Amino acid sequence: MGYRLNPDWVIKRVTYEQTQGRAPPYIIYIDHDHKEIVLAIRGLNLYKESDYKTLLDNRLGMQMFDGGFVHHGLLKSAVWLLNEEGEILKRLWEENGKVYGMVFAGHSLGSGVAALLTVIVVNHRGRLGGIPREKIRCYAMAPARCMSLNLAVKYADVIHSIILQDDFLPRTATPLEDIFKSIFCLPCLLFLVCLRDTFIPEGRKLRDQRRLYAPGRMYHIVERKFCRCGRFPPEVRTAIPVDGRFEHIVLSCNATSDHGIIWIERESQKALEKIKEINSETITTPPGVQKFERMQTIEQEHRDALERAVSLNIPHAVATADAEPCMDNGTVPSQSEGDQASKTKSTSGGGKTNWDELVNKLFKKGESGHLVLNRDVTALNNISVVQPP
Repeated sequence: MGYRLNPDWVIKRVTYEQTQGRAPPYIIYIDHDHKEIVLAIRGLNLYKESDYKTLLDNRLGMQMFDGGFVHHGLLKSAVWLLNEEGEILKRLWEENGKVYGMVFAGHSLGSGVAALLTVIVVNHRGRLGGIPREKIRCYAMAPARCMSLNLAVKYADVIHSIILQDDFLPRTATPLEDIFKSIFCLPCLLFLVCLRDTFIPEGRKLRDQRRLYAPGRMYHIVERKFCRCGRFPPEVRTAIPVDGRFEHIVLSCNATSDHGIIWIERESQKALEKIKEINSETITTPPGVQKFERMQTIEQEHRDALERAVSLNIPHAVATADAEPCMDNGTVPSQSEGDQASKTKSTSGGGKTNWDELVNKLFKKGESGHLVLNRDVTALNNISVVQPP
């Protein structure tokens, strides 16, 4: 088995025949060296009709979720996967002393499934044995645009997107279903999309809450320089962009090849080796910024991005990410609710978790029949009480 995996640590390997087209193939792997439980999801297979069905199962503004919009087909795959493997992930975490981290990883199509799966798990941590938020991570390589901007910024502390240079997929705002329905060849379509996006005002993009974005914090690997030939030692630039979040396609001959997972793995390894070389140089004085202070800087950067999203009037943007223990509906329990939850835990823990029901708890239908967030329903009810008869 490649990529330096230990075959003895592979817990489960699922193929297309076993998923029956409901999700891409995946493996569950437990890394005892790094104390991590890994769920890795395969990327798009151009020869599998089921992968195209997942991509095409979406329309702009079709699926509302957790205060924003997400890709409907990818969310369905994430929910199905959790229904199948949720109990196994919970058992593995409990059997290893509740100290291992939970890592969800994917490439291309699989990255979108992994990102939305992470959002669900973060909101329902109790269903996986009460795993802390800081032990949950997602690595989305060459990610598909799968969630609205407020969600992409909100979950930037747990979702990390790795993008190689000019990769087209995280940059194109054209819905995935439109790309694969197009009669044009991909380079021609990218050229037309580039022309169109050039004349769309930035404010209009930010106000469109249905517009999907690449998820989480961005790690952009840059290995080529403008008007220069050849490849250079890769540099990694990281940020949580709010406005200007990979909004423009780069017309490059590498726009499609940079999407390949092999190139991403190679350049990531080169970047890691470069960082190790810099760190291995002789140091005569203590570093000015300690690791703990750097972690505070990362957390502050996430808070600044959330505040930036609020200042730009992005729909449903929140000023702080919920890092407290969540109940099944994603809310922070009060003291009495926590006591009640602990009393009912023994009765509810015996059955298998239905992740479809948990996802539906994040929003309700209002009187108009439209999907509204739970907190929005409460606000509407309060308004109706205040209005004069």
